Amino acid sequence: MDFDGTRDARGTHADPVPRPAAPPGGAVPGGTPPRPAGPPLLPHQARPAVADWLNEPRPGARPGIWRYGYSLPKAAQTQGKLSPVTVIGLVIPLVIGMIVWSFWKRGVIPYQWTLLRLFTPDDWWWGGTLVAYKNDVGRGADALVAYNGIFFVLLSFAMSRLGSWPQAFRYYFERRRQPVRALLALLGALLTLSFVFPGAFPGVGWDPAPIVDPIFSLTYAISGSYSIFSSLLFVYGVYTALVLLFTWPFARLGDWWPLARTWLAARSRRKDEEPLRPAPDEPRARWPELRAAGQQEAADVLTAEVLAGRMNDVDCARVGHAWTQARSLGRITAFTDAVRRHGAAALAHPSGARDLPVRAARHDLLTGQVRIGRWAGGDRTPLAYGGVGAALGPETLGTSLLVVGPSGSGKTRHVIAPVVEGLALQALTGRCAVVAVCAAGTALDPDSAFDVVVRVGDPASVHDLDPYAESDDPDEAAAFLAEALAGDLDTMGVQRAATALAQLLGPYRAAYGAFPSLPVLRELLEGERGALADLREALADERHLAMRRELDARLRQTGTPADPAPALADRLALLDRPAFADFFGAGDDTIRPFSLRAVAHHPLRVRIDLPEHGHEEASRLITRLVLAQFTAVVRDTGRAHFAGLVLDDATGAVTAESVRRTQRLRSQNAGVVLALRTVADVPEALHGPLYGAVGCRMALSGVTTWDGGRFAAAWGTEWVEARDVAKHTVFADQPMTRAIHALRKLVTGKAVTTDAVTVRQVERERWSASELAHAVPPGHAVLSLTSVEGEHAPPLLVDLRG
Repeated sequence: MDFDGTRDARGTHADPVPRPAAPPGGAVPGGTPPRPAGPPLLPHQARPAVADWLNEPRPGARPGIWRYGYSLPKAAQTQGKLSPVTVIGLVIPLVIGMIVWSFWKRGVIPYQWTLLRLFTPDDWWWGGTLVAYKNDVGRGADALVAYNGIFFVLLSFAMSRLGSWPQAFRYYFERRRQPVRALLALLGALLTLSFVFPGAFPGVGWDPAPIVDPIFSLTYAISGSYSIFSSLLFVYGVYTALVLLFTWPFARLGDWWPLARTWLAARSRRKDEEPLRPAPDEPRARWPELRAAGQQEAADVLTAEVLAGRMNDVDCARVGHAWTQARSLGRITAFTDAVRRHGAAALAHPSGARDLPVRAARHDLLTGQVRIGRWAGGDRTPLAYGGVGAALGPETLGTSLLVVGPSGSGKTRHVIAPVVEGLALQALTGRCAVVAVCAAGTALDPDSAFDVVVRVGDPASVHDLDPYAESDDPDEAAAFLAEALAGDLDTMGVQRAATALAQLLGPYRAAYGAFPSLPVLRELLEGERGALADLREALADERHLAMRRELDARLRQTGTPADPAPALADRLALLDRPAFADFFGAGDDTIRPFSLRAVAHHPLRVRIDLPEHGHEEASRLITRLVLAQFTAVVRDTGRAHFAGLVLDDATGAVTAESVRRTQRLRSQNAGVVLALRTVADVPEALHGPLYGAVGCRMALSGVTTWDGGRFAAAWGTEWVEARDVAKHTVFADQPMTRAIHALRKLVTGKAVTTDAVTVRQVERERWSASELAHAVPPGHAVLSLTSVEGEHAPPLLVDLRG
């Protein structure tokens, strides 16, 4: 890397992975490609597939939708249009209102003046008429104007409600994006004000709507004096109130206030930044964001690399991410220098790899998504999801994913393997670190697709697993081991186990400068007199007084009925076996220890292979250890890249402490994927907390009704419209009708009936346990998603083979 080495992972990767194959044009793999002899290819010339991939639109969509080339399905587009019946329903009230207003102005509506005569004095009018007395200074005439204005307002309100005009306006404006939406709302407000104040708009020749004059007439009719109109405060106050009254609905429709806050925030952010030219409207393959920042030379180099076919999708995503980091860290010069020197290979991953050896799934590295199937259409599926691609990405994996399905349902093939492959590709772009834990021989990516491969129990393994994750805190290291050794034991609390371990780890580190290997720790837990005596002797120095006190407290508990050390030693014996003799810090220097803490600092690709068959309990213990270490090392929220842990088999790994820590991962830019054959592999007391801790849940075909019941409870209920149809026999009273009914029954064999339809809203489960167990076809799954921003996708059927 051409940065200052903060993203280099020294001594943590396995044998160098193969370099990408030689690109067209004779470029040296992993080295400096030849510079183009001439100017970049013009847009109308033939372009490689990567340029088309870059330029493909990726509109915003709801969680779980494959955004690459996404467009709203036709059914959703049709639903979004106003039907002809709705349009007619808007127009008819308008026509009716105009007719009624015309009749009102002519005075032909019966009893239309009754309320006016009822609420005004008789001496305002000539007897039996609506002609005002001339000596009354026109109060009757003003009352008539106010009366007409009140009726106009009531008529307009009634017709708008009858025609659902507010809903139609919201439908029209909400489909537009900003700032077009705000501009259209402004035009609507100006048009409305032109009917209220036509004199304020030059060129407008129509009469004003009866709004302003009735207000002033009503004021005079009530007060009986013109003196109030000499107050400019009152007059302009009325004008201002009317302007605000008719502008406020359009301001809400156009979202003026959120748009104004966004502009003000962007303006305040740009005050301390170098002013940039606006990004030109050109394809992404020409790197417009670099050109907008004035980096024309770097943009030309990258454009030439793309159009010449020397960049792949990993290179484009990696360089784009590096540019974002360079902008935020103020390292634009280092970025441009690296691009000029190395072109497509600039800012490569520490391993030097620019792609995976093989891909089995579809990926879009610009959005970070991996496609796992297709959302199946149906009555339950929203129109926006019907038939489009289903995808997972860091925005959903950041809330953690629980996958439940029996053996053979396709958990690994359809879900785990694509997710690991997608995270490994994102690691090559510098945006992710991935740790995959699986049994030896699981069909995940080959060894060359990972930087570190730890084969626990395999003498040929290059790496060992550090049981303490490079921790220098005895309490933290004790928490790791306590979770692994006693996390699934109901008879021993994890806190008690951690205390007992810390009473040994702290003194040992103080005496020897390092934590003990697992065989030595087992001896200490078993209470070997010689090991404990040697440790206490090593703490004879006065500066180790506090550690001697810790060790003495451990010695006092040794042999007591409440001592957790014997049980911990028995569990630790599962890893102190001949098969693991060279692992967990007990081997020589030929096996390099790997610390899981490295994934919190570097975009590493790690795979941990669990022991072969015959060590199932040890495999579960190691899985708990890895999960405990991962949830602890990713607590650094300042990490720029996403950290993902994938457990191909989480049986025995889910404990009360791991569930609590999983809930916190969402705010730590990390997530875990837990795959289970059945929820019964988790203690029953943790079923509810586990489903609540993860934001994404997947039930594959073949789950039992007991497992389906847990998913049904987690997904809850929804209100649906139920239609009940009852058939009632028609009994005729007339002889001719009875004869016709008898003839019809003779011909059809059915009695004459009529349908009684009852429509009601009922609350039903989104997916019942029986449906999940019996109605999910093979190769399908029911998946619900939650993004880190809080967006939800309801549980929907996914075709994992689509």
